[in-house]
Amino acid sequence: MAKIDFHVHVTPPEISAQVHRYAEKEPYFALLSASPYNKFATADEVVQELDRTGFDQAVIFGFSFRDMGLCRAVNDYVIAQVRKYPRRLIGYMALVPNHRDMEQELDRGHRAGLRGIGELFPAGQGFRIDEGADTRGFAGACLERGLPVLVHTNEPVGHYYPGKTNTPLQALDRFVENNPDLTIIFAHWGGGLLFYEAMPEQRKKYRNLYYDTAASVFLYDAGIYRGACALGLEEKILFGSDFPLLSPSRYIKSIEASGISEVPKALLLGGNAERLLGQTHGPVHP
Repeated sequence: MAKIDFHVHVTPPEISAQVHRYAEKEPYFALLSASPYNKFATADEVVQELDRTGFDQAVIFGFSFRDMGLCRAVNDYVIAQVRKYPRRLIGYMALVPNHRDMEQELDRGHRAGLRGIGELFPAGQGFRIDEGADTRGFAGACLERGLPVLVHTNEPVGHYYPGKTNTPLQALDRFVENNPDLTIIFAHWGGGLLFYEAMPEQRKKYRNLYYDTAASVFLYDAGIYRGACALGLEEKILFGSDFPLLSPSRYIKSIEASGISEVPKALLLGGNAERLLGQTHGPVHP
């Protein structure tokens, strides 16, 4: 079974070398790039980190800008790097869901071998995830092509950090409700939305919903893994590091400390990702 990191950011060198130029036009990018915790990584550095930490593959994506032209640029980079490392990297694409050229760019990325969309930032990109007017066409296009959608979420309580937005859990719930057959991944444990799967009607509604572990080190103690397993969600959790913000190695101690058994641990570290990727675009070959 492959070990797969499902949440990894890459940045074209020409963007990371001129951050201020892009930050002037992109407020959310400016907010994140100004954080003392922010880092940028090339695809070469991602592969080096995979080798260093014993992971086989990573799902990579560029920054989801408000400007569709910049989304195209980062998608070009992801396409090129996936072709360079076809057995190590799996590419997702950046899009603006309510942009007039959304479907054209989605098809371009799909034809080039990108296997999903994300990480989308509803507040940062200025679209209303709970409004069909902004997401209906996008979600339908993704569903038709079998493309999962990875969305940034955050918990509505607790400490502030750069990138913590005001997208409420009710809006995320409405997005799932509006698109019951779409495969959706909510990053960062869904901002805590996973705990509502203890409600039978929510469990049914969330049948095609997954959660990733990105930024867990900054947000939760080891009990989060036990809690997910106690709710019977061990087949819905995807390991995500948020690299280069955090190394995959930073999570292993917490996972080990959680006391979860070997079976859910294996599912978390790659089994669930293999199944999801296989369902959407055929088997993964590490």
